[in-house]
Amino acid sequence: MNGFERRDLGLLLLRMGVGGVLAAHGTQKLFGWFGGHGIEGTGQFMESVGYEPGKASARAAGLAEAGGGTLLALGLATPAAGASAAGAMAGASAVHTPNGFFNAEGGYEYAATLGLTAAGLAVTGPGRLSLDHALGHAANRGWMIPTAFAATGLVTALVVGARNRRMRKPKEGEQGVLFEGEEELYSE
Repeated sequence: MNGFERRDLGLLLLRMGVGGVLAAHGTQKLFGWFGGHGIEGTGQFMESVGYEPGKASARAAGLAEAGGGTLLALGLATPAAGASAAGAMAGASAVHTPNGFFNAEGGYEYAATLGLTAAGLAVTGPGRLSLDHALGHAANRGWMIPTAFAATGLVTALVVGARNRRMRKPKEGEQGVLFEGEEELYSE
C-alpha cells in the first residue's frame, strides 16, 4: 500500500469516523449546529439531568467532544484527545444508565461505544496517516497516555459523582425513603 499498512488506513478511517461524530455532537452543544440547541438549550438540559451549572457543563462537554473529536480525526495529541472524548462519553453514559444498555430504550450503548473507541484510539495511537506521525509524535508520547487518562478519570469521577449525589437528593419538600422496602408499604 505504498509505504502504509492496512493498519494505518484502518486507524485513519476509525479516527475520522468516531472523531467526526464526536466533533458534530460537540458543535451541537457549543453552536447549535446540526440541529443542536447551543449553549443555552444544552445548558438547560444539563441542569435537568443533574449537571450544574448547566451552561458551564454544556461548554465542558461541548469542548471535550468537539475538541477531542477534531483532534482524533486529525490524529493530533491522540492520548489527550481520546481521553477527553472518553471522559465526556462517561458523563453521557451516566445520564443514560438508568435506561439500561440498549440505545433503542434510551440506554448508554451509543455513548459507551464512542467512549470506548476514543479510549482505544488513545491507547493504540493514530497510525502513520496522522498529524502526530508527521510532527514526530511530539504530542503523542507513551507517558502521555496514563497521564491523560488519570487526569480525565479524576475530573470525570468528581463531576459524575457530584451529579449522582444531586440526582439522589430528594426535592425540597419531598420525604425521602427512610427505610429499605418502604415504597412497597405505601404502594399496596
